[in-house]
Amino acid sequence: MPTSSDIGRLSLGDDACLIIAEVAQAHDGSLGTAHAYIDAIAKAGANAVKFQTHIASAESTPGEPWRVKFSPQDETRYEYWQRMEFTESQWQGLKQHADEVGLWFLSSPFSSEAVELLTRVGVSVWKVASGEVGNLPMLRQMAQTQLPCILSTGMNPIEEIDAAVKTVRQHAAEVAVLQCTTAYPCPPEKIGLNVMEQLRNRYECPVGLSDHSGTIYPSLAAATLQANVLEVHVTFSRETFGPDVPASVTTGELAQLVQGVRFIETMIANPVNKDAMAKELTPLRDLFGKSVVTRCDLAAGTILSPEHLTLKKPGNGIPAKRLPEIFNRKLKAAVAADTLLAEDDLE
Repeated sequence: MPTSSDIGRLSLGDDACLIIAEVAQAHDGSLGTAHAYIDAIAKAGANAVKFQTHIASAESTPGEPWRVKFSPQDETRYEYWQRMEFTESQWQGLKQHADEVGLWFLSSPFSSEAVELLTRVGVSVWKVASGEVGNLPMLRQMAQTQLPCILSTGMNPIEEIDAAVKTVRQHAAEVAVLQCTTAYPCPPEKIGLNVMEQLRNRYECPVGLSDHSGTIYPSLAAATLQANVLEVHVTFSRETFGPDVPASVTTGELAQLVQGVRFIETMIANPVNKDAMAKELTPLRDLFGKSVVTRCDLAAGTILSPEHLTLKKPGNGIPAKRLPEIFNRKLKAAVAADTLLAEDDLE
């Protein structure tokens, strides 16, 4: 069972970020497509796959309005939710598949019945959609399992987030809070990276970003701010059908995102001392630096002046910064053109 230290840590190290790839309704009701997403997400290197568990009769009235009418196949939004349903055995198969490829299995519930179903199926943590953050009875139901709860806050004011965090903690369950803006796709001016630090300070818990921009940029930026959790919607192609496609990254972009986040984590975990690094790079400094070099053949006894000397590579002779010191000094012996001067050449 995951613990508080697992959120955003996994087995990857103390500073490793939990990267969640959300399928949501991208499977369009096809079980086979849902399984294909699991394989693609594992191949991309994410840590968790997340679905949404909809039970139409438990979460909606038949008259629930469309947010945006996008489906020519479904007369009503209620019918669409029905088409998105999987049976319990099908959910168990998806969970088993995720286990087999090394992914955490997550699915956001949208009803008490969905919580009961997912409790039987088994989820790694609870991922709470922003529309359910104010649903305190369902939050209590999830928190009572004592699995950690990750809250998205896309449409929630601080007062509502306060109540949700308090509710989860009352049942000795750990919590993580994600900045999110409910816009599909979300423009850059509404991403709200600044909110992550506010959440971290306010709740003293892991924080992160649930991004709907349809790009990898906000997640990479959040990684530089040491997000503990990142979540993005995924799609096989922007030409596929579905309401979340404009707000999704492709599975290929997901792989880039994962690589970028791990690269950023390595940078942050390894601060550089400039003096120590310069010492380590002495061979390159010798190769690329400049030294004091003769412009022409010079006889013994020549008093050196600017017309006699220049600066050229490599940098393992008298350093370029010492050029002014060499003027007016006398050569001990004759020196050919293009010779790196040495102290032994000078009186």
